[in-house]
Amino acid sequence: MYREKIDAYIDSKQDEMIADLMTLVKIDSQRTQPKEGMPYGEGPAKAIAAAEELLEKYGFAVKNYDNRVVTGDFSDQEKALDILAHLDVVPVTKDWTVTQPFEPKIVDGRIYGRGTADDKGPAIAVLYAMRAIKELGIPMKKNVRIVLGSDEECGSSDLAYYYGIEEEAPYTFTPDADFPLINIEKGRFSKGFSAQYEDNGVLPKVVSLKSGSKVNVVPQTAEAVVAGLEKEVLEEAAARTEASTGVKFVIEEASEEKVFTIHTRGQAAHASTPQEGKNALTATLQLLSELPMAASEGYSRLMGLHQMFPYSDTEGEALGIKRSEPQSGALTTCFSVLNYSSEKVSGEFDMRLPIGCTKENTAKPVEAAFAAHKLEMADVNISEPHCVPGDSWFVKTLLGSYERYFGTKGEPLSTGGGTYVHHLKRGVAFGCMTPDVDNHMHGDDEFMVIERLLTSAKIFADAILKICG
Repeated sequence: MYREKIDAYIDSKQDEMIADLMTLVKIDSQRTQPKEGMPYGEGPAKAIAAAEELLEKYGFAVKNYDNRVVTGDFSDQEKALDILAHLDVVPVTKDWTVTQPFEPKIVDGRIYGRGTADDKGPAIAVLYAMRAIKELGIPMKKNVRIVLGSDEECGSSDLAYYYGIEEEAPYTFTPDADFPLINIEKGRFSKGFSAQYEDNGVLPKVVSLKSGSKVNVVPQTAEAVVAGLEKEVLEEAAARTEASTGVKFVIEEASEEKVFTIHTRGQAAHASTPQEGKNALTATLQLLSELPMAASEGYSRLMGLHQMFPYSDTEGEALGIKRSEPQSGALTTCFSVLNYSSEKVSGEFDMRLPIGCTKENTAKPVEAAFAAHKLEMADVNISEPHCVPGDSWFVKTLLGSYERYFGTKGEPLSTGGGTYVHHLKRGVAFGCMTPDVDNHMHGDDEFMVIERLLTSAKIFADAILKICG
């Protein structure tokens, strides 16, 4: 009934939508050290403030939850739907080529910048869906609330705080994933480990190794310092490893004799799809395994990690936990963070678990493997897989909105990525990505196709009216 009006309205607001998105993208909202009134650091707090200003500007009832979450209510009626998006972003590198991460730029129908796809762009699409309905005066029987958080990439403590105050809505979706719709999210086993030992001082040895900063990202770079080797031996091992992995190595000689820094460059990806990246950390461990190092407690720990997380294994086969399930797919593993010195080591890994994985058949075997290599984990709890029935009214309703604009049959999907709705009984992921477009999410030169942003806003408006109208 209102489709033509909504479509025309959203098309007419393209420039404003892009300007509002650019406002958010210009804010470096990576999590940093907390400050007073800024629980996740200055950047996320600035993003919350900017979103709050937009929500007020477009006439929504705004509430700020201690600079962790900001919400906008369409009306004061009974709430039927929450839409959750986040304003924080993952780390960036210096290797962007189209523009710098926080300097949004439009090229060939795409807007580039960190957060354009994950998740500031989708947040703006939701905002404009709600704005269209409000400014066109389309009547609604129930309320829809947009919920914008600022700590999704680092554990979603923002949402835990919010739901410590508010109740789950009858229906919830997040536009932080894929169309048509994701109703199954894998479970997660993401843990840290550590060990301490004595340095025997014997050469050759690995002096240090550092890689990764976020547990949910395949590490793109690594840096290792080795001592006591001939350069030719190091270069030959690097060439072999580069040939087998596709990861690049640069050997830098220090001022000290026989001390070298190995700079590794792979390719970032989301930890839920480790096979799509090139893990600089596990590639570096493979290189180190080929070097004639002296025996030491530290090197033994490194080789234990290499045995448990070989470069070519992203499904847990080496750990003895490989598993697959028809609906939710295969178990995946990502060794994502490591800090090693001659006297201590610590790190983190991220596993995504299909239906059927339990503490007993997954977490306990991993704990035993780490213990065998004298590496200690703090605990072995796992996050269970999440599923909303694919034949439910809510799922079918959202799929109907997708089908209306894409013109193809929509079927619910499974993902290894965990979203804001993972712990919500009636929450699904709905938009904005599709398999035909690689948005470089979590990688360099992240972008959003502008036409897809507009289409997403139209789909969200259609879904809101079906649920709340």
